[in-house]
Amino acid sequence: MVDKKILLGLTTTPNSDWRGKIEETKKFNITEIALFPTYIQLPERKELYKLLEATPVRSIPHVHLRNDMEEWEMDLFVEKYQTQVFNIHPLNANFSFDYAKFSKYKHMTYIENQYHIPGDSEIEMFAGLCIDFTHWESEFIKESMRRKKAYRNFEEKIRKYGVGVAHISAIRSFMGFMSYDSHMMHDLKDLDYVKNYQEFFPPIISIELENSFAEQLEAKEYLEKIINN
Repeated sequence: MVDKKILLGLTTTPNSDWRGKIEETKKFNITEIALFPTYIQLPERKELYKLLEATPVRSIPHVHLRNDMEEWEMDLFVEKYQTQVFNIHPLNANFSFDYAKFSKYKHMTYIENQYHIPGDSEIEMFAGLCIDFTHWESEFIKESMRRKKAYRNFEEKIRKYGVGVAHISAIRSFMGFMSYDSHMMHDLKDLDYVKNYQEFFPPIISIELENSFAEQLEAKEYLEKIINN
């Protein structure tokens, strides 16, 4: 069995110090990351790209796209950082994609399960599925409590369309009796839920956490013991 590639995630959510993470790549000589520029608009993305040039990062195998990204940004990732896979959120009421703009790289773009499962027609426009295991586990927890059925045919879609990349965040417990998904890991045990999904791991798995790279390095080692053993 070929080991799965587990990538540290440079996230840009409001509680994620993405500039600090860029500095950490120098401190820890990090040469390969996943990039989640999903919360920053073009001026800050341009700043991020410029800052990355002065780091040891030479490879970004996975990038999470925003709906407003331009083709030149995707060209940059592929040509400069050898990006192998992209993912996008499914179409929803809050934003839409100009699908024509993404057509050049649709063969390497995977659509994510977010708060619902994308429909067949949407998946078929791209290369397959990107599994966010934390979203899936969160819905499983909700289903246990509320009999929610949104994910009832997800495994069937996975087997039909395939999976090119995945995200892992944290599942945290509250007061010992309720669990919820989070982009902030408080304990390595917040990652234990991934043991439930062994058969679905794709070749590339990205850590989607707001935690520092120092903490993500510990998470990466912990996940490697779960996923590659």
